[in-house]
Amino acid sequence: MIVEDQESVAAMLMDPAAYGETGPVEAIETHISRVFLVGQRAYKIKRAVKLPYVDFSTAVLRLAACEKEVELNSKTAPGLYLGVRCITRESGGQLAFDGSGDLVDAAIEMVRFDQSKLLDRMAVGGDLTPALMTDVARMIVRYHRGAPEVHKGSGSSNLAGVLAINEAGFATSDVFEQAETKAFTGIFRTALARHCALLDRRETAGKIRRCHGDLHLRNICHFDGEPRLFDCIEFNDQIASIDVLYDLAFLLMDLWHRGFPELANLVMNRYLDEADDEDGFILLPFFMAVRAAVRAHVTATQIEEGGDNSGGLLAEARSYFELARTLLQARPPRLIAIGGLSGSGKTAVAEALAAHVGAPPGARIVESDRIRKAMHGVPAETKLPDRAYRPDVSDRVYREMAWRADLILSEGGSVVADAVFDRPADRDRIEKAANGRDVAFAGFWLEADPLVLWRRVSERRGGPSDATIDILSRQLQRKATPSTWRKVDADRKLADIAAELASVSKAAAAAQGAPLKTAS
Repeated sequence: MIVEDQESVAAMLMDPAAYGETGPVEAIETHISRVFLVGQRAYKIKRAVKLPYVDFSTAVLRLAACEKEVELNSKTAPGLYLGVRCITRESGGQLAFDGSGDLVDAAIEMVRFDQSKLLDRMAVGGDLTPALMTDVARMIVRYHRGAPEVHKGSGSSNLAGVLAINEAGFATSDVFEQAETKAFTGIFRTALARHCALLDRRETAGKIRRCHGDLHLRNICHFDGEPRLFDCIEFNDQIASIDVLYDLAFLLMDLWHRGFPELANLVMNRYLDEADDEDGFILLPFFMAVRAAVRAHVTATQIEEGGDNSGGLLAEARSYFELARTLLQARPPRLIAIGGLSGSGKTAVAEALAAHVGAPPGARIVESDRIRKAMHGVPAETKLPDRAYRPDVSDRVYREMAWRADLILSEGGSVVADAVFDRPADRDRIEKAANGRDVAFAGFWLEADPLVLWRRVSERRGGPSDATIDILSRQLQRKATPSTWRKVDADRKLADIAAELASVSKAAAAAQGAPLKTAS
């Protein structure tokens, strides 16, 4: 009877007259829902399924799930979710929206947005920009700050549950060899054991929250000029009650898998800039690997259930599997410092380089301009008064940079430090952060003709730097040129500069006895 009712509901929703429309209705189907697009609206119903992780077997349960989805997603996608419509069977047997008859089903009513504004579509079209992804990172930080804490078990048991689901998922599929999945799960168990103490501390500190749970590019759209997070996991609180960085890791993994390492690194850095969650940075490769493994086993399950005539799903499952293995490879930490006068391009070079240093999503960028703004409690783009640049304030900024670098290095992460570094004491301090941890260090000094620097500073708009022509003039008068850092011609293409720094720093690390594996 349930199946018959749902088929009747689907037939109703395929009829434009049910909405007072005359145009065509487009249907989109997933394994647990159906979406009907008509006019300026979208209507989503839950499939009448009962699975280990979700129960939509009755109309009452489906109505409750729809109401919860609207409640949760309205926080991160304002204006997109309009409400819930009851579908009832009237006395004459016909189905209607919000009638007086018995409840048969429920539908979520949403504003129909341009599908080309889904971030996965924008990724395919090459339309993802650093500015957009910065906005996405900041929105996720705000969402996580307001999400309720969950204390129903340790942080390590939370992830152990995910690994158990992955193991069970791989066991139901013949896509991967039994021997390789056994070795695969063994590597994950070893990684979990290594991170247990930190995961447990994070749970105690309130880092496990009721999160989105399904935060990949397809569930983010550009709507009304801003990014919106939508379609969160509403049907299972346990699945969505996770470490906030594990929530973020789905987006990072998705970007990395699609071939956008620089954007993955940028999102990570902008998130940590705002969230002040440095202690969890070292967990991100592990979290990303778990996310990739989930996608591998889910895709493998799809092949078992529906076949794969084109072979596309098999290739996709294998690509996620291999990415997970790559993400779990150990990489020794490195510290790269990039100095130079205002206008030399330090920040651009740091951002181009960081994605290719250390384990994915790359190195943590420790940037003097952003730290200075954070110390004064203002957004990175807010201009500070001159007193914020007094020598004593700058001394605090550089000490904070060295402290953050030391913290990350002590946990096995890599750092790219970005600052002017024109004072010997500041250069010594950042070098000691690496030497004190026996970590490979490379220092670079970007140089360019003063006319190039003046032009760049005068033309710069936005960003965290407050440098002016007057500040640059004072820097030039000091004639700071580090004798021990490698001088780099900064009046070249950004890609060429970043490639040089990557090559030299890897060679320096190898010479110091720390051969590196290349990040994929």
